[in-house]
Amino acid sequence: MSQPTATPAPFAVDTPGREPRGYTPTYALATFGLFFAILTPIMGGLSVKVQGLVGLEDAAVQLGLVMGIGSLFALVSQPIAGRLSDATMSRLGMRRPWIIAGVVGTFIGLLIVGIAPSIPLLLVGWCIAQLMSNFAQAAETATIADQVPEHRRGFVSGLAGAGTPIALLVGAITLNFLPNDFLRAVVPGAVGLLFGLLFAFVLKDKVRTERREERFTVLSLLLTFVFNPRKYPDLGWAWLTKCLIMFGYGATAAYLTLFLADSYGMDIPHQLQFNLTATLVSVVFLVITSVVGGKLSDKLRRRRIFVSLGGILVGVGVIILGVSSSFGEAGLTIILVAEAIMGIGAGLFFAVDQALCVEVLPNPDDTAKDLGVLNIANTLPAMIAPFLAGVVVIPMGKALFGNGYTTWFIIGGLVAIIGGILVYRIRGVR
Repeated sequence: MSQPTATPAPFAVDTPGREPRGYTPTYALATFGLFFAILTPIMGGLSVKVQGLVGLEDAAVQLGLVMGIGSLFALVSQPIAGRLSDATMSRLGMRRPWIIAGVVGTFIGLLIVGIAPSIPLLLVGWCIAQLMSNFAQAAETATIADQVPEHRRGFVSGLAGAGTPIALLVGAITLNFLPNDFLRAVVPGAVGLLFGLLFAFVLKDKVRTERREERFTVLSLLLTFVFNPRKYPDLGWAWLTKCLIMFGYGATAAYLTLFLADSYGMDIPHQLQFNLTATLVSVVFLVITSVVGGKLSDKLRRRRIFVSLGGILVGVGVIILGVSSSFGEAGLTIILVAEAIMGIGAGLFFAVDQALCVEVLPNPDDTAKDLGVLNIANTLPAMIAPFLAGVVVIPMGKALFGNGYTTWFIIGGLVAIIGGILVYRIRGVR
């Protein structure tokens, strides 16, 4: 079913043959910088910090609480920031002020994370970083719809998708070679700040010249989070499938290092070393698949097959990783095989999912707001998954089956597979 259209906003212009000069490389750098800043703590920096503060025995629960509460701020901030940027009338443009404020605030939050001597202060810093990084991401993502013609969106989305795994790899290297928790938090934040500011100043941002009729009240901002899946079923299915696949993909990010400690007896230096190897394997496959998948999607003019297959492969890889310890000495090799499968799946998913999401947006006058609502599907799993894993599934799995981390990974993998299958419920995109 095709989605209804709306009258273009006052800032709209005819879609050009290509995006403005300089947009694509600086957008890719900004995406890399923001994800490098926020994913480096998620993929090991926070777990190492928490282990140092409370010890391995309590680390899963405390990490789940910190990441879960922090993700609540991400969940709330991005749709609101997107809606506000859609209506922004600054002379600097619609998106630029939010990008600048977001990357500056992210750096401040990570600075607090780096110096935190206790779990409460660590939580404060992480909440600020999550809040402000999503301010920046909401505005950056909206520029795809503002700046990039439809026939180029798969390619641009693929480049941005490749920036994410590169951020993961550089983050893993950073965790290994920086000597302390302070630098492991602040260096990624500084890189995100630098590249975000570069993109903001290069961006040929659109300037809104007419005030929107709606008035912003507490109620209207709360309604930012609401959309009608019956009226816009493709938007609803895109939201749900993204949420399920991201739930599965995020199942391993925060808990791989703790899994290595619990199932393989690794100390922190060896956790970080193997995490780097696993990330390298995943990233190699993810980058190649992301760039090729984005171009192939544009050429074939098909989105669903790439996103669906990506979700299924992510789920299979997560499950294989979860059962790796049952293979004895070969278990670490099995983890690397699983990371390769997850990398291929994530590459397909990240390359094309953003282009698919842009094509199901119902109203071009609410681009950033609707993309923010869709991004709840990224942040909601990030909020629920660590809390559910650390507080419920891992302790319960350990009590019932002797290995809580395996239980958690199997559940996460199955959820991603279901999400991949349900992609075909989206009817308005091929």
